[in-house]
Amino acid sequence: MSDKEYKELSKKIDNGLLLAEKRMLQEKALRGESVVVCDKNNNIQHIPAQQVIAENSVFQ
Repeated sequence: MSDKEYKELSKKIDNGLLLAEKRMLQEKALRGESVVVCDKNNNIQHIPAQQVIAENSVFQ
C-alpha cells in the first residue's frame, strides 16, 4: 500500500468513526441519555449527550 493510499484509507476511517459517533450522540440525546467520558485527569464522568453535542461544534 502506497503512502497516498494509506492516507486516503486513514481519512475514510476517521470520517466514518466521526459520523458513527455523531449518530450515536444524536440518538442518545433524543432519548435523554448520557455518555461516559474521561476528562484530562482520567476521572470518569457521566455527561448528558445533548451537552456533549452543544459543547463540540464537530457534532453539530
